[in-house]
Amino acid sequence: MNAPRTRVQRRPVHGVLLLDKPLGLSSNQALQKAKWLLRAEKAGHTGTLDPLATGVLPLCFGSATKFSQLHLDADKTYEATARLGLKTATGDAEGDVIAERPVAVNADDLARVQARFTGPIRQVPPMHSALKKDGRALYEYAREGIEVERAPRDVVIYQLALEAASPNDIRIRATVSKGTYIRTLGEDIGEALGCGAHLTSLRRTATGGFDASQCITLEALEAMDEDERLACLRPTEALVADHTRVTLGAEDAARFLSGLRRRGPWPDAPAVAVFGRQPEAFLGTAHVKAGELIPGRLLSPIEIQQTLLLTEATP
Repeated sequence: MNAPRTRVQRRPVHGVLLLDKPLGLSSNQALQKAKWLLRAEKAGHTGTLDPLATGVLPLCFGSATKFSQLHLDADKTYEATARLGLKTATGDAEGDVIAERPVAVNADDLARVQARFTGPIRQVPPMHSALKKDGRALYEYAREGIEVERAPRDVVIYQLALEAASPNDIRIRATVSKGTYIRTLGEDIGEALGCGAHLTSLRRTATGGFDASQCITLEALEAMDEDERLACLRPTEALVADHTRVTLGAEDAARFLSGLRRRGPWPDAPAVAVFGRQPEAFLGTAHVKAGELIPGRLLSPIEIQQTLLLTEATP
């Protein structure tokens, strides 16, 4: 007879966990594992990584989920390996080989293709993706053998480096805008080299202002006690580190949190992180126009109080 399953007692947790997502887990599986380890009530991630990809996956808890969209839109950096000469149905090593061609690629070819794919380009999203068509993810159609027409999208490859790793493999390092598919980039590079290609590995090394050196693994998190896990969380305001900072006194802070605009000597700014002074606490986002601080996404008073209590309790 199986022992009864222990019910996890959830609690309010607020902040950002920078996870180094392991190979083989979906982003949601990784999120649910971290949520369970932290006993968090509310959690979300900032954009998915394929199960076959590893690397930087910021996980948002509690109040931080209100600002996760900011990192969905962030620029990202990836490192990948592509196998030349073999094209697969999925663009990665998981799919069946659908075409095989000889490989004759030299350094000049790589330099030419690197220049061609640096800057603004157009991509056709892959069928094996979570993009929706008539309410269904494209990968659902792909599993049924149905090809759906996809509109090209404009993306930007800010930096691209290609180098030979072996006669049939190249290393790709790319910093890209939101909406860029690295599997598609690898396939398009293979076509431009005249031999086709598919990705054999993919790692996200940075997103927004976060990079892999700041991340923790699920194994390391699991080995910690609860206080150590909480200490791994970065504050919610880490998601708005690039915003202009405005600090309000107690009266203005209370009015701002109720959704009222405040007037002050602030220059116009499209993205502002607003803090209270006593106690020092992150209140939310805003923008400034013509001397008015206009509220955006706000924390609730209870979220602020819970965050302050957690901060005091964390060693």
